[in-house]
Amino acid sequence: MKLLWVLPLILAAILPPVTARAHGYVVRAIPADRSMLERPPTRLQYWFSEDLEPRFSEIKLRDQSGEVIASGSVDAENHALLSLRVPAGLGDGAYIVELRPAFASDGHVIAESRVFFVGEEVGGIIGSAADDRALPLEVIWRAGLNLANFLFFGASLLYAVVLLPAWGNRRNPHGILPSRVTRRLRNCLAAAVALALLANLVALLQQSMVFFNADALQVIQQSLWGVVLIGSRFGDLWIFRLVLLIFCAVLIFVAEFYRALMPGLSAGIWRGLPWLGALFIGLTMVTGHAAGSTLMPWLAIAVDWLHALAAAFWTGGALALTLVLPAALAPLDGERRRQAIRAVMLRFSRMVTPLVALMIISGIYNAANFFVTPADLDTGYGRTLAVKLLLIAPLLLIGAWQHIVLRPPLAARLERACAILPRSHRAWMAQAVATGKALRLEVLLMLTLLGAVAFLSATPVPEPASLKDEIETPQITQIVGEYTITSAIIPGGPGVNTYDSVVWRGEAPAADVNVHLQLVHPRRGVRSPWHQTEQVEEGLYVAAGDDIDEAGEWWSLINIVSEDGSVTRAAAVWEISEAAAVIQSCPPNVGHFALLLGIIFILASLVQRRARRLLSALNLGPASALLALGALVVSIGVMVAGALLINERLRQYEETLYPPPEPVNTVLPDAESLRRGAALYRERCMVWQGHSADFRALRNRLGTARDDFLYGVVVGGWRELPACEGDLSERDRWDIVNYFRTFEARE
Repeated sequence: MKLLWVLPLILAAILPPVTARAHGYVVRAIPADRSMLERPPTRLQYWFSEDLEPRFSEIKLRDQSGEVIASGSVDAENHALLSLRVPAGLGDGAYIVELRPAFASDGHVIAESRVFFVGEEVGGIIGSAADDRALPLEVIWRAGLNLANFLFFGASLLYAVVLLPAWGNRRNPHGILPSRVTRRLRNCLAAAVALALLANLVALLQQSMVFFNADALQVIQQSLWGVVLIGSRFGDLWIFRLVLLIFCAVLIFVAEFYRALMPGLSAGIWRGLPWLGALFIGLTMVTGHAAGSTLMPWLAIAVDWLHALAAAFWTGGALALTLVLPAALAPLDGERRRQAIRAVMLRFSRMVTPLVALMIISGIYNAANFFVTPADLDTGYGRTLAVKLLLIAPLLLIGAWQHIVLRPPLAARLERACAILPRSHRAWMAQAVATGKALRLEVLLMLTLLGAVAFLSATPVPEPASLKDEIETPQITQIVGEYTITSAIIPGGPGVNTYDSVVWRGEAPAADVNVHLQLVHPRRGVRSPWHQTEQVEEGLYVAAGDDIDEAGEWWSLINIVSEDGSVTRAAAVWEISEAAAVIQSCPPNVGHFALLLGIIFILASLVQRRARRLLSALNLGPASALLALGALVVSIGVMVAGALLINERLRQYEETLYPPPEPVNTVLPDAESLRRGAALYRERCMVWQGHSADFRALRNRLGTARDDFLYGVVVGGWRELPACEGDLSERDRWDIVNYFRTFEARE
């Protein structure tokens, strides 16, 4: 028995540390893979589809000989960004970027490298893609944890909904079920808790190996697992799981200790254990692939949870029933034995049948979250799912066979349909169900299937095909003074974008200027911080960010600061396209709604029997039934109205905090507007300079003040500042506002 406990540690020690890809992926890269630059970049930036673990993620830059030049980490303000400051003076040649992000959602780590060239391309230098294979040790602990969770949930729910109705008898001395049955169930639950503890220990060891890229002995000797526990989201969830497991162990001990003295307390604890089992299964859902779904992740997690609960009762219940039957049937023989088996098998089959339908429909829904194109099927995840489906097929056949044999009318039809088979074969099939042999065969296939499920959980899902789509980049060229500025927003949609500005002075690229960029949404009065762009090659200045958060009209303001400190303003109007958005969420289609309706229908069918019993107990007459129906309709109406009211209150609250600007600035703050505004300011608003304290206070508010507020200052004054003098048109006032904002840029 001790060997079973140390075996996973032995496997961990001999298996090398390997990294695997999760459902996270790169959505933007500066510079792009295998790009050729005329001059070295000043910063490397890689944006990912989800947050990273700052403590365990890193980026390194190597030259073509393999020497590390610089290293970076997760951005302090955006945990989905890995960035690195490139040292000055890089020569021409090839450079390798090593990425090692650790995703916070599930603890997976990827290791890949990308290449860029300065000057000209160098042959023979290529990057390495991330390994999309599942880690063997991760598959082992995931399989063990799934088995433990399924057995715990299945055994505890089997007690409440199958064994008690089928075998329960209050004449038993120590509770409703015979003591031998209760003891065997207790042993199943204890084994499940012990296996879960062991699987969690191996999970912590394997996660530490991946985070630190170390072997098991290093993790244990240097106590690296402790760093993972206190420094990662994985560690937080691990501790929570461990506390729940200890709590479950205490409950099982209390239920057993007071089984004879307080059978009611013991039975109550047993009936409450399925809820804890469902919680254990739910904890694995929040770190699974469903959490990375682009289609309503919260709904994907809920559907995946239902899928797992249905599978857990089928698998864990069948395993627990297989383990309980020998002890339960030991003192029985002949007809009593057959009746006992039939009673429990018939009830178990009745419970499992709708759950299998729920598994199928929810499984299709889960697959639809990630399989969008036929090419997605030809991936590691697609092939693993195909293996899982092949293993499920014989399980469904055996389950259907048992379901039919247990029901005489269906069995008679099967007998006629299978008349071609010898009578001895038909008798053996019926006998296999009656003696539980078919159930044992079903359990063996289920245990094999759990391995495939664990393999699937550790395999990365297909990356969205939209990342490979070619999107036309919006681009604007304008001449302002001595500069020719070509601006581009890539890809030009909501989400993460890169902002390119190519600046030429006359016939040559301007390499001796500083370029600052700001994004403005005039309709909402929203302004991004000023971005300090990076010069990635001569005359090309680049910034990146997620400031653009919705489609529609946006402005980009560019300040070109020359060596003598003079500022040239360029401004452009952009029509941001929803089609170019980084896909972070997808709308459901008709197929998704149909699958959800199927899930709701099955859930309703599961509770209808209890609903009928409740209605029968209430003994409702026509008047009371009408009253109950009316109350139900009113209750639903109140809940819907309440939800709508809450949403409306939230919208009003948002509008109270961030009301739409009134009026809206309609004058683009380009160089011409600033020129007019400067002249009007000197002519009509110089009186502000005489109120130095209020003037400084107003300038200090420019970082947060909206244009409509400044417009009101121009029209009506602020504090001791008077309104600007003279008869000003609306455009004049906006020109003054646009010019006054330049005081912020000069600070």
